[in-house]
Amino acid sequence: MGAKEFTADDWKKIHAHFDAHAEQYGLPPRVYGSAVLASFNIRKLGKQSARSEACWDFLAKVCRRFDLLAVQEVMEDLGGFWHLKREMGREFALIVSDTTGVFPGEQGLGERLGFVYNWSMVSRRELATDITYDRSKILDTLARQGPEIVVALSGYAAELKAWEAADAAYRRKELTKRPKKPEFKVELPTFLTFIRSPFCVAFEVNGFPSTKPYKFLAINAHLYFGNYVEDRRQEFQALMQWILQRMQGDDGTGYPDLFLLGDLNLDFDNPEQDRQRITDIIEAHRAELPKATDVYFPFLEVRPGCSEVFKTNARMSETFDQIGLFTRDPRFPRAAQHCDMGQGPRGPDYGVFDFPRLFADALGLGPIASMSSKDKAGFYARFEHEVSDHLPLWLRVPLP
Repeated sequence: MGAKEFTADDWKKIHAHFDAHAEQYGLPPRVYGSAVLASFNIRKLGKQSARSEACWDFLAKVCRRFDLLAVQEVMEDLGGFWHLKREMGREFALIVSDTTGVFPGEQGLGERLGFVYNWSMVSRRELATDITYDRSKILDTLARQGPEIVVALSGYAAELKAWEAADAAYRRKELTKRPKKPEFKVELPTFLTFIRSPFCVAFEVNGFPSTKPYKFLAINAHLYFGNYVEDRRQEFQALMQWILQRMQGDDGTGYPDLFLLGDLNLDFDNPEQDRQRITDIIEAHRAELPKATDVYFPFLEVRPGCSEVFKTNARMSETFDQIGLFTRDPRFPRAAQHCDMGQGPRGPDYGVFDFPRLFADALGLGPIASMSSKDKAGFYARFEHEVSDHLPLWLRVPLP
């Protein structure tokens, strides 16, 4: 752990303030008759030793408020994820994907996608799968746009060829320093496949006696950030197309409703402009959907009682993370009912947990907005790696 991170005394103050005031910062309380679904990119959630026990305790306190939590950036080493689940309590279970985003044995930042769920409220069902584009789909894309893709790759191909020649010279001991492999920095003209395969698992949320449970597929996604905003938009559009195509009919699984939870790296820093672009992607497919199907992204809208859309990164500058509902079950929150969000204690409702503001208040640092740029940078550096650089976002639904 770095010298700038929180001290034991800092954590003592943070935990005391959390225990007394956590809900003032957006953490949802436990409410009988409701379930809370959530998403949290916990930065590089890997070895248990990479975080202090005070930090693990804090993360567990936060995460146990959620009945189904999608977690992004779970690393190859699952020690930390297992430890977090144990700290959350015996009523929680987890399921995790294999490593995605890097070929085994090659360099790169591969990661897993995981779910933690309260088995007293949520049951895991039979289906668990990655979402991928099959080879025939990729080959079809290559056949249609091959020349444009070749042009886009040409610069990188030349750099790669030069590196291979230099690396061969190094191995022949003609060079004393091994050359660095060039960064893959290519703006593709079209979507080919996901940088990290989204992870899809079937769940049920049980309600009151003699009621039909909620049944849905939960899709956990950490989409591409990359060097080019168009690449990010292509991945989001491809995932929307996959989901909306699937919603057009009964695929035989018995789970017609889908929840998308994750770090979509959405280009949504200008809501007035970006909301319409995202809505247009959905509307392009809406005519093909069954009439009873509803598509609802509450975090694209301003929550009733608030003045702007929620930000989901720790620096409160972007809305990268989202929860999207693709539903036929009329008991789920609907887009047309957005104005009813937050009107009752059992939901529906949604929000984010603003833990940086809690940290600042607990440590007596004053409002973050009043800090100088230098002080802000120093403040964020104290927790962005050990805790996270993303905020948890959540959606409360009444139990059936």
